[in-house]
Amino acid sequence: MIPDLQSSLICDDVRQERNGKFMLIGLFDAIHTEKFPSTFAKLCLVTRWCSGNGTFTQRSRIMHSDQHTVLAEGKDVQVNLPSPEASATSVEVFINVAFPAPGTYWVEILLDGALKIRYPLRINQIQRQTAP
Repeated sequence: MIPDLQSSLICDDVRQERNGKFMLIGLFDAIHTEKFPSTFAKLCLVTRWCSGNGTFTQRSRIMHSDQHTVLAEGKDVQVNLPSPEASATSVEVFINVAFPAPGTYWVEILLDGALKIRYPLRINQIQRQTAP
């Protein structure tokens, strides 16, 4: 049974408590920077699957604003769901992702090669404030 993607979130960091709970730090859907190209040192992508049964392969990627060029791609992640009541959470860390220009980039989550979700990640240019 193919699982449902319960959530996919981008954040600055993820911690896992001893009891297994995840703590997501700094959730965001946009990056604001003064200059381009701009390199974002660390992006964490957290996905959670549920209501499935079996072993599946997840692949995550960040697409360029042209919607065709892969800017960053994660490794294959095994999603193991032994029963429909089980859930699986994965955390991927992307290091030094370079955004060449402002615009809307896209986060894509694939399961066994099929696109499950695609959502925007806005990269905005801000103007430096000068003192009067």
